[in-house]
Amino acid sequence: MTRAGPDGLADRPVPDAARGNLVDGLAPASVRPYLRLARIDRPIGWQLLLLPCWWSAGLAAIAGGAPYPDPVHCGLFLVGAVAMRGAGSTYNDIVDRKLDAQVERTRHRPLPSGQVGVAGALAFVALQCLVGLAVLVQFNAFAIATGFASVAVVALYPFMKRLIGMPQIVLGLAFAWGGLMGWAAAFGSLALAPVLLYLAAVAWTVGYDTIYALQDLEDDEVAGIKSSARLFGRRVRAGVAACYVLAAALLAASLLLAGAGPSAWLGLAGFAAHLGWQASRIDPRDGASALRLFRSNRDAGLILFAGLALDPLLTP
Repeated sequence: MTRAGPDGLADRPVPDAARGNLVDGLAPASVRPYLRLARIDRPIGWQLLLLPCWWSAGLAAIAGGAPYPDPVHCGLFLVGAVAMRGAGSTYNDIVDRKLDAQVERTRHRPLPSGQVGVAGALAFVALQCLVGLAVLVQFNAFAIATGFASVAVVALYPFMKRLIGMPQIVLGLAFAWGGLMGWAAAFGSLALAPVLLYLAAVAWTVGYDTIYALQDLEDDEVAGIKSSARLFGRRVRAGVAACYVLAAALLAASLLLAGAGPSAWLGLAGFAAHLGWQASRIDPRDGASALRLFRSNRDAGLILFAGLALDPLLTP
């Protein structure tokens, strides 16, 4: 059940929600807080979770000689990404509800504003996890075990921002897990190529989430929340650039091992160029620009996936 928050704002959109999203525009008021807990109004989250899954499926198609990434697997990854992004975000909000109340950008989220209670949020986590489980059991036993192995990392992340200077590393370990899943679903095993792709996605995640964290620098300092944006300080542009260079280098090694052709390499070149553009545009004083740059990573990731997906078709 939803309820009015302490400031009387029972249904206030969060500041970083996508403009014109269906949650704020069409969803019934009674379910909007739950959809916001799941970040349905901010689809960039599940999109960034999904992309490493698709990259891995594309890499597996190249290595296995398939004509294209398995479309059934890609569809299942889509459903699973939405469900598990929602479950992880809801769990994160439960753990962080007191910290979120101290940050301007997050204090109107459903839990700190009182629109949803903890019991209701926990039940919602369970429901989303059941959807994720229904997706996971469609894969082979090795992929199922690989998927379950991610739970420990996901559970740890909300606490890391209190303990380490770069909690984005733990976020990356969780968010990039799909880099292993596409290959595991195709082959029932892992190899060095998908592991390198996974590590590349971790570095990519650290970079783009550092950009995202620039929105909250002042509030995070007051609340004692640690982040890579705070750690890098004035060198944040160089820090993000280093993460992106590492991501591109690891991806190149992964493509070499998988025997990728010209299309995959062009996709990587486009991806790297986009990341370079992002790093050059970082302004620590401009939170609105930081959000736009963060969201643009969906396009960067799709460029890479397009190159991977087309490679088996275009390579003789």
